[in-house]
Amino acid sequence: MQILDGKSCAGQIRAEIAAQVRQLLAEGLRAPHLVAVLVGDDGASETYVANKVRDCDEVGFNSTVTRLGADASEAKLLALIAELNADDAVDGFIVQLPLPGHVDEHQITLAIDPAKDVDGFGPSNVGLMCLGKPAFLPATPNGVMELLARHDIETEGRHCVVLGRSNIVGTPMSILLSRNSRPGNCTVTIAHSRTRGLAKLCASADVLITAIGKPHFVTADMVKEGAVVVDVGTTRLADSSRPSGFRLVGDVDFAQVAPKCSWISPVPGGVGPMTRASLLQNTLKAYRNRTRQDDV
Repeated sequence: MQILDGKSCAGQIRAEIAAQVRQLLAEGLRAPHLVAVLVGDDGASETYVANKVRDCDEVGFNSTVTRLGADASEAKLLALIAELNADDAVDGFIVQLPLPGHVDEHQITLAIDPAKDVDGFGPSNVGLMCLGKPAFLPATPNGVMELLARHDIETEGRHCVVLGRSNIVGTPMSILLSRNSRPGNCTVTIAHSRTRGLAKLCASADVLITAIGKPHFVTADMVKEGAVVVDVGTTRLADSSRPSGFRLVGDVDFAQVAPKCSWISPVPGGVGPMTRASLLQNTLKAYRNRTRQDDV
C-alpha cells in the first residue's frame, strides 16, 4: 500500500505557481488577485478560507476576503458579485459554500462572470468541460486528476466507480475520468448511497473515488484487493482530545481499507490540499486569460 500524498503534490504545484508569479513581477506585471466571499460564520468555511489566504501568500498572489453577515440578503450578495465581476483588479473570485438557507446557491452561481468563475461551478464552465473545451475545471475533481497524474496512476481501460453524484464533485469527476486523456480513459460507473448492490459494485472497481460525506462509509468488503482509492469525503467528528475539539475523517474506514489498496489517499492530507492548489491554478489561468485580452 502506498499513499497518494496530496500535501506533497500541492506543495509542488504551489512552488511551480510561485516561480511563475516571480517571473510576472520581474517583467513589471502585477500579481494575480483572488477574492473569497464569506457569508456568515460557518467554522469549516472560516478554516477553508484562511487556508486559501495562506496559499495565496505563499505563491505571491494578492488575496482579499470579503465578509457578509449571516443575515445578508440575497440581493446584497448579488450586488457584491456584480461589483466583483466589473472590477478589473480582480482576476477570479469564489463565494464560499455553504450559504445561509435564505440564499439560493444556484442564483449566486449563475451570477458569477464565467471568466472569473475559478471554482468552475457555473454552467458555462461546466458545459465547456463536458465538451472537452478549455474551461475552469471544478477544483476538487481537477485536484484528484492532478493527484493521479503526479503519482503516475494508470487509469486507461480500468473500471472506476465514483461514489457520489454532486454537481461539484461526483458528476464532474465521472466526466473527467471518462475523457480520452491521461489520466482518464476509464470505464466509469457513478453510484450513490441508494445504488442497489452498492458494496458489490464498489468491490468491482479498479479505481474507487468516494465523495458522499458519510464518515467511514466505505469498509474493507467494498474494496477490491489492489484497488486505487481516493477519499474526497471530509467530516468533522467531535474529539475532546484534540485542541480544536474535532478531528477530520473521510468516507473510507482507512484502517480497514488501506491494507487492501495499491494506493490510497488519506484524510486529511490527501484531496483537500489538491483542491486548494487547483483553485490557485485556475486563478493564474484567469489572470493570464485577462491579461492576454488586455494586450489585444
